Amino acid sequence: MIDLSGQVALLTGGSRGIGRAAALLLAQAGADVALTFHTRADQAETVAREIQALGRRAYVGGGDLGDPEVVDRLLAGVRREFGRLDIFVANAGIWPAEERSLANLSLARWRETVAANLDSVFLTTRAALGLMSRGGRVVIVSSTAGQRGEAFHADYAATKGALISLAKSLAVECAPDILVNCVAPGWVDTEMSAPAFDPENRERIRRSIPLQRIATAEDVAGPILFLCSELARHLTGEVLNVNGGSVLCG
Repeated sequence: MIDLSGQVALLTGGSRGIGRAAALLLAQAGADVALTFHTRADQAETVAREIQALGRRAYVGGGDLGDPEVVDRLLAGVRREFGRLDIFVANAGIWPAEERSLANLSLARWRETVAANLDSVFLTTRAALGLMSRGGRVVIVSSTAGQRGEAFHADYAATKGALISLAKSLAVECAPDILVNCVAPGWVDTEMSAPAFDPENRERIRRSIPLQRIATAEDVAGPILFLCSELARHLTGEVLNVNGGSVLCG
């Protein structure tokens, strides 16, 4: 039912986890896909080959997306390779696993998290919108932490809450030509979350979720695909919660 044939998608943070799953699902739906990596070039190239094996074109761009010059080179590459952009998924980000109270949160860590999770989304979204035409889709990956907060991870929660506000602001700015929405995952079984998943804590987290399981990356990729499709043509400024019922804030 979802057919993205002829469309071009750009997805940040596509070398692993949610990004990889979403990139492959977009390709399966027919889209050509550009993806980014920060340091994991080999993994990103592997995803690109998987996309090509599905019969779609792929493009890989690397570097720190908090750097405007890197973002400019990325979008120039997308323009050169594909000549257009229909879908942008802002997925790249970090979750500093070490718990820190605000009193013990260093300015260096705060700035690192803001640069990776907020500055990069500002820069890439702004650049992507400049290449999009009418009918475009933007999906920003936030988190339940941005809705309810996350004690001892205030830096992460603050950036993810800001992304929700950014999406809602852009939804009005870009209407009616481009739709802008969020997905807000809860716990997802990815490499980034692995430090929190020691056996005892993993079971505690699982029991706290009404659906009684921790999401996979594919569980989040499906809603991303939905928001990129014509099935979501009358949705903008929305936050699609993908948390198994653990945060009932929709």
